[in-house]
Amino acid sequence: MKLSDTAVPPKKKHPFASMIERAFPPPASLDMQAVGVDISDASIRWVVLEGERRHARVRHFGELPLDPGIVEQGMVRDVPALAKILREIKGRLGGVAAAHAALPEENAYVFSMHVPEKQSREEVLRMIEFEFADRVPILPASAVYDFDVVTEHDGDEGSEIAISVFPKEAAEKYVAAFSQAGFVLLSLEVEACSIARVITTDTKDDFVTLLVDFGRTRTGFAVLKHGVPIFTSTVEIGGEGATQALAKELGLSAQELEKFKDEEGLRAKPGSLGLQALSGTASAFADEVARHYHYWDTRRDKQTDRATHVSRVVLVGGGANLKGLTDYIARRVHARTDRGEIWGNVCQFEEYIPPIDYRTALQYATAVGLALRAI
Repeated sequence: MKLSDTAVPPKKKHPFASMIERAFPPPASLDMQAVGVDISDASIRWVVLEGERRHARVRHFGELPLDPGIVEQGMVRDVPALAKILREIKGRLGGVAAAHAALPEENAYVFSMHVPEKQSREEVLRMIEFEFADRVPILPASAVYDFDVVTEHDGDEGSEIAISVFPKEAAEKYVAAFSQAGFVLLSLEVEACSIARVITTDTKDDFVTLLVDFGRTRTGFAVLKHGVPIFTSTVEIGGEGATQALAKELGLSAQELEKFKDEEGLRAKPGSLGLQALSGTASAFADEVARHYHYWDTRRDKQTDRATHVSRVVLVGGGANLKGLTDYIARRVHARTDRGEIWGNVCQFEEYIPPIDYRTALQYATAVGLALRAI
């Protein structure tokens, strides 16, 4: 099963864009306003945008919890239960019946390669299939996959492309859940593609970015080249570890814990119980960021013998709100480190202030990126 990208595109197209359009073509009269739906193991977040890019407004947004066992490590285990929650969300959207959704990186395989220029799509897909044996532990017949052009002319090496691969059976469960909920699913893409659409700018220094999605129970890493993911991975480190350690040491309420992390965090008084409680998770997290950063910053392409050189680190996800975390990471990797600017490609603050505050918006990066597909 192969993928195509025919939905309303942003400036740069990304893989996994409309895998279901061939099998389930939407009605020609369908209003293309669509909701961006981000599904994790613990919750579903959604955003609907209206208007034009950089001048848009948030029409709907929200979050609902998922009971344990419905989705585990990004795999849908209970399609009817997921469909029930999606149906509830659909009922809140005021007639929006189309959706863009993300596939979790835990089960995706993302890599880059070079192909001769001016090859047809079919020829490139055949070249990709030859790479499966060395790059992906599943057969082409058992996968959904597509590619995006990173650089059309990369010296004498041809075009550099980024390939995303996902197990077909796992993808079909997402399709089934949306279908049972009454949604017309317009696209599926890897989470990193969605977030890249949010944080990538048109500036020349936005060449190679290490994207870090610091979530509640896991952290996703992606290397973006010209805004296109060429690598993804996931580690089992999340902000929940720091929260539990703080709760044990300080005995604070849930609200007080969040306030401490946001307002004091890693800048708490040296030697304090709060700082000691945070240090374990922060250190483990920084170790993983540094490991990914230094590998890619010094890695040389086997074909071109050129180093990658990462220009910046961008943090998103609820864990990115930890006070002092960006400085802590910057000192470890000796590179510019920022929290993601979630609304830069959506609106201009002098015209409109979104109803999702900055700290909360870091948790909506994937949903906002998906919603951007529709405008």
